[in-house]
Amino acid sequence: MKIVGIAACTAGIAHTYIAREKLIQASTSRGHEIHIETQGLAGTQDALTQKDIDEADVVIIAADIKVNGRERFKNKKVVEVPTGLVVKSPNKLVEKLEEVKV
Repeated sequence: MKIVGIAACTAGIAHTYIAREKLIQASTSRGHEIHIETQGLAGTQDALTQKDIDEADVVIIAADIKVNGRERFKNKKVVEVPTGLVVKSPNKLVEKLEEVKV
């Protein structure tokens, strides 16, 4: 499965990057491809391309704030969760994403 998404926390520092790393680790350990864009004080990093989005099976938005660029995910399955959930239970979240894809 191909997963894309955005991670963004209130401060745009710690939880943003922790959530991104946890998602990547949990997804790749289960054999999925993943690309997570981060948004925060440092601006947008690892920006998703339109090709990334077009090829994705599911989109995850792990955010505690309003994220930019939601319109890019029109007609995609989008799962929205707070960053804290990703930090605490990344494997369970990836299992849920697998269910959404089906």
